[in-house]
Amino acid sequence: MKVAVLGANGQLGSDVIGSFQSNGDEVQALTHSDIEVASLDAVSRCMREIRPQVVVNTTAMHHVENCEREPENAFAVNGLGARNLALISRELGAVLMHVSTDYVFDGNKNSPYEEQDAPRPLNVYGNSKLAGEYFVRSTVDKHFVIRTSAIYGKQPCRAKGGLNFIELMLKLARERGKVRVVDSEFVTPTATRELARQLVVLSRSDCYGLYHATAEGSCSWHEFAQEIFALTNTQVNLEVAGPDEFPAKVPRPKYSVLENRALNNHHLNVFRPWQDGLREYLGKCAD
Repeated sequence: MKVAVLGANGQLGSDVIGSFQSNGDEVQALTHSDIEVASLDAVSRCMREIRPQVVVNTTAMHHVENCEREPENAFAVNGLGARNLALISRELGAVLMHVSTDYVFDGNKNSPYEEQDAPRPLNVYGNSKLAGEYFVRSTVDKHFVIRTSAIYGKQPCRAKGGLNFIELMLKLARERGKVRVVDSEFVTPTATRELARQLVVLSRSDCYGLYHATAEGSCSWHEFAQEIFALTNTQVNLEVAGPDEFPAKVPRPKYSVLENRALNNHHLNVFRPWQDGLREYLGKCAD
């Protein structure tokens, strides 16, 4: 199968490419220099030349503070970019796999969010990604909208200074010997390799629609850090930070746990507990 992966040099995109290639698919890796998703003409030219059967969109303007400062750009990429890909995918008869975010929710539920829960974004980033979801779902029938949470991978994330949470924790432990992390915010840490494998499985299905796709289980950021240090035998003084000790410049959900209800209902869920993904990540990084 011919698969076009947008955001090919990103944290998720690089692992998506590897997973589809390992599955025997022909992959066209596309970066920002190859395609500007905010331009319908650019998307049309590129996709018509490639004529993929599956389009995987991992592109996003996802630096939350920058989205707040530049809402027009955020909606151009995250909203209209998704619409452009949906229009051309429909024209070509391609399946569109569009990666979205837990930030479409406000975090006030305090129990895992399911696909039918009403979105209520707290910031421009979340609103722009929700707009992209709606464009995809209303434009192309053959679609998968995939919401995920707290992803990390080997490829550096430029929007986060090149360090994911794991690498940041290990760096701070080496440099300071003491780390303070909040225990009042909850997520499901999800390895990009795990998510990429799930996307391949979904691509073989015709159960189109909206999916939550994260590792199984959940934890606070403090518990995540605790597991990182335990698995790496890192000697560090890990302390609980106050809920307002690191104030966010932009409102963010404090509870971002997603339930993979639709994946389970269709017997398509291949995710493992989040601790397993972390072990695999740390093992790969040690190679």
